[in-house]
Amino acid sequence: MTTVQERILELKKKKNAVILAHNYTSPEIQDLADFVGDSLGLSKQAAATDADIIVFCGVSFMGETAKILSPTKMVLLPEPEAKCAMASMCSAQQIEQMKRKYPDATVVGYVNTTAETKTAVDYCCTSANALNVVNAVPNNQIIFVPDVNLGRYVKEKSGKDIILWNGFCPVHQCVTIRQVEALQKQHPEAEVVAHPECRLEVLNIAKFIGSTEAILNYCVASDKQEFIVLTESGMGHRLQKACPGKKFYFTNESLCMTMKMISPESVLECLENETGEIFLDPDEQEDAFVPVKRMTDILG
Repeated sequence: MTTVQERILELKKKKNAVILAHNYTSPEIQDLADFVGDSLGLSKQAAATDADIIVFCGVSFMGETAKILSPTKMVLLPEPEAKCAMASMCSAQQIEQMKRKYPDATVVGYVNTTAETKTAVDYCCTSANALNVVNAVPNNQIIFVPDVNLGRYVKEKSGKDIILWNGFCPVHQCVTIRQVEALQKQHPEAEVVAHPECRLEVLNIAKFIGSTEAILNYCVASDKQEFIVLTESGMGHRLQKACPGKKFYFTNESLCMTMKMISPESVLECLENETGEIFLDPDEQEDAFVPVKRMTDILG
């Protein structure tokens, strides 16, 4: 009998599709994918392929970003209702209201936003390049949306006048100093590495702070054998594959249930019936590309 995984591989080849999986998806989804990584990196990798169809195993804003970067490709979401809570905390209309309050400010928007929200920002950024983008923006006054924790981290590091937005990632917001200290007692030799979406007081006790890709690279290069990893626990699968023999510990609360909605069965249905297609208004798509392009221009 043909397994779900085998059928997915057959359809992928037949339809010239590429499967992307975010680091926070379940291990069986990551093992199915052609590329595993963070949201923008995956969208860029897919854009560089000759695939006709992109199956994005991630939350909805990620599929929208892939469509922005690959407007001629069909982009499918296995679970269209897998929404990012943080992306829902900031709309274009809300940003326009904030702009009226701070007319001289430049808006820097985290890539973890909807396509509609991106149309209202001046520059996009990722967790990996947020500090570089903010430092490169000529203006000293910045409205940073939507993640208050990443914004606060960048504010401290850049020294700029950053107006914070009160959005957050529930997974990273729930990581507390008490949880980290409990893990440190259990694993005294482990080094603490953290995603900048964590709260500032948590980041202050981390040895290394970086995006999921930066955390991966750091752990691979490190002589340390044990790590307390302050991000979503799905990252553990990729870390374990990249660092055989090393040990990784996560807090019990580090679970994004929307990422875990995606199953091999939903990927198969998506490929079979071409469901969950991303459709963007052409004008919105064009406007949303502008801040992404400005970000890439800064980084070269």
